[in-house]
Amino acid sequence: MSKLDLSIAIGGAAGQGIATPGDILARIFVRRGLHLNAYNAYQSIVRGGHIFLTLRASDEPVLSFGDKIDVMIPLNQDTMNRHLGLMRAGSAVLYNGDKIKPGKSADGVQLCPFSVKELAPGIRGDLVQNTIALAAVLRLIGVEFTILEDILTLQFKRKGDAVIAENVGVARAGYDYAGARFKPFQISLPDTGKKLAFFEGNQALAMGGAAAGVRFYCAYPMSPSSGVLHWMARHARQLDIIVRQVEDEIGVINMAIGAAHAGCRSMCATSGGGFALMTEGLGAAAMMEIPLVCINVQRAGPATGVPTKTEQGDLWQAMGAGQGDYPRIIVAPTTIPDCFKTVPQLFNLVDKFQCPGIILSDLLLSEGRSSVDPAELDFNVPIERGAVIGLNGATPTLNGGYKRYSITGDGISPRALPGTQGFEHVVATDDHDEDGVLISDEYTNPHKRQAMHEKRMRKMESILPLIEPPKLWGAADAQITFVGWGSTEGVIREAMQKLDDEGVSANLLQIKWLVPLHCEAIIAALAKSKTVIIVENNYSGQFARYLRSETGIVAGGHIRKYDGEPFMPHHIVDGVKEILAKKTQRYVPLHEIMV
Repeated sequence: MSKLDLSIAIGGAAGQGIATPGDILARIFVRRGLHLNAYNAYQSIVRGGHIFLTLRASDEPVLSFGDKIDVMIPLNQDTMNRHLGLMRAGSAVLYNGDKIKPGKSADGVQLCPFSVKELAPGIRGDLVQNTIALAAVLRLIGVEFTILEDILTLQFKRKGDAVIAENVGVARAGYDYAGARFKPFQISLPDTGKKLAFFEGNQALAMGGAAAGVRFYCAYPMSPSSGVLHWMARHARQLDIIVRQVEDEIGVINMAIGAAHAGCRSMCATSGGGFALMTEGLGAAAMMEIPLVCINVQRAGPATGVPTKTEQGDLWQAMGAGQGDYPRIIVAPTTIPDCFKTVPQLFNLVDKFQCPGIILSDLLLSEGRSSVDPAELDFNVPIERGAVIGLNGATPTLNGGYKRYSITGDGISPRALPGTQGFEHVVATDDHDEDGVLISDEYTNPHKRQAMHEKRMRKMESILPLIEPPKLWGAADAQITFVGWGSTEGVIREAMQKLDDEGVSANLLQIKWLVPLHCEAIIAALAKSKTVIIVENNYSGQFARYLRSETGIVAGGHIRKYDGEPFMPHHIVDGVKEILAKKTQRYVPLHEIMV
């Protein structure tokens, strides 16, 4: 059992400087080798609106941002009004008593007001309350002031000694004030000695692209995928990656296809609305048998939807992206480290099978942040480009001419890059024969159409053995078997721990590779399950429908959430209890925190 499980929340309006104290706290925890999980609930406006950042630290891996808040820092009255009712006995609320007034709180909640006017007289600006509150929090959890002093010195170094002295002085006043008036937490903040990194899922996806050898990245900024573009742009020169911000997503997918056709590994990212514009291009890439990777960071839809909220609502969109049948690989990473690992693996597959690959992330995973062991970030991954003539020494016998789309047993034809001498060929989005000549140019030959269509689709049979099947977490004879996909892995695993404490055993089958699907492995894993419950962040149960259509498995219960906020562990625990009590087969929790 963990010795430390501490959750700190900072809330306010956009523009109130919430990110800075959050980053400082994260830096302090990570420097001590503590594991972190962070989730930021925010609105899609530049200033105003409500933001609520939750940071959870532990000396053991943190699977989700949790159920509880130990310390809350409300930077405005709105945050106090929204969240005070959720604070429980033993927690603390630190706030500027000059402007913020608490309402009724639960017994045992420590209200910790401070006065900015008293502690920082003569200093202008609202952000001074952040520094005071941050220092007070550190005093309550037993962090030495010198650590904060060093961080503030580093942070304000560019602004000169006077600014450093002012901020350190304000922090000192808040630190001493809290020590004299507020009751500290009876915890110790250990230093584990571990060296941990701390970053968001979008950064992990971008770094995975760099490890995979991506040389061209393009995107139109669309939350919550923009973090991939930001990282790529920031490191483009250092890594010799060409990065382009394009006018729209139609231009993005076509530019990515062009770069991939020229021979470099090409990647793009968007969210559901932008992905909708890319679908014809994805079909074109499949028809021309050009490999590329497209990331869809899902947000609540349809249409513009809720741009800054999470959902797993684009599964069927990805499976049906583009008219007709064509080979594609769809994968949903389950953790932030898995985001990094998945990208190189997917690139090797799409290069080998000359088809598009789609990564389904979501806001929770892509904009969530987590501590990561740097040992998990292997940038020296194997890069396998497949049958590319002249690139890896693969040169077929021409036998009367190069046939770009020659019919093969596994559906994979030798690929020549443009400009390869002696391997001229036609590439078009119309269906074609082995030479690339359009079928409809002579007449629509049904034999050639059928043979070429079957050739393309045969690739899917060869992909499945190269991807790992899902494995069952937990005891095989558990009372409950959870089935989840993508980002829900962590919160389901934490819910399993809570259920075990209450005498309910559970195991988990988390699905990562969605297309192609390991149907036989899934059927075998679930064959002895007593009660199957599918957990997903959408209204209609998109994965439940997919699972039923591919395997015939009908779940005994469903836990679904579609209010824009991610699952918390107790949502799943409560749902299991309702389902086991036969009160419902479909449990839909609603987020208690009004964000």
